[in-house]
Amino acid sequence: MKVLLVQDVEHLGKIGELKDVSGGFGRNYLLPKGFAVLATRGQIKQAEERMAAQQRRSEASRKDAEALAARITALSLHFTAKVGEQNRLYGSVTSADIAEKLGAALGIEFDRRKIELEEPIKRVGTFAVPIRLAAGIEPTVTVVVAGEDAPAEEVATESV
Repeated sequence: MKVLLVQDVEHLGKIGELKDVSGGFGRNYLLPKGFAVLATRGQIKQAEERMAAQQRRSEASRKDAEALAARITALSLHFTAKVGEQNRLYGSVTSADIAEKLGAALGIEFDRRKIELEEPIKRVGTFAVPIRLAAGIEPTVTVVVAGEDAPAEEVATESV
């Protein structure tokens, strides 16, 4: 029996795939639960059209993410904070601070969860912070943290 999957089925296949299953499995499990429909020419054509539309949408969103990645890579975010002994900050620069400044620089609202900062920045320096936009697209933004009184030449460069 040929069926077209309308939902992902574990150990069988993903949505939109055409599968050949036994009659009992299809009639007694897949069809009543709504996991699949009988594979008619019309159903197969509709599934192909849905998959093509999904592919176009994902390509468009990937292009948008790549354009945004290029803009992010060109940015340098500057933070100024009070500094104590050994160039340590009073407080820290967190992913929320970076997201807020990044969003203001890009003119969009930016989600702090996309910023891969393992721990908050607690010292003066220049840091390369990776940002996860989409699968395989991870630009880095340069974050410069300076003290209120420190000259810019004294900062160290590090990768986060």
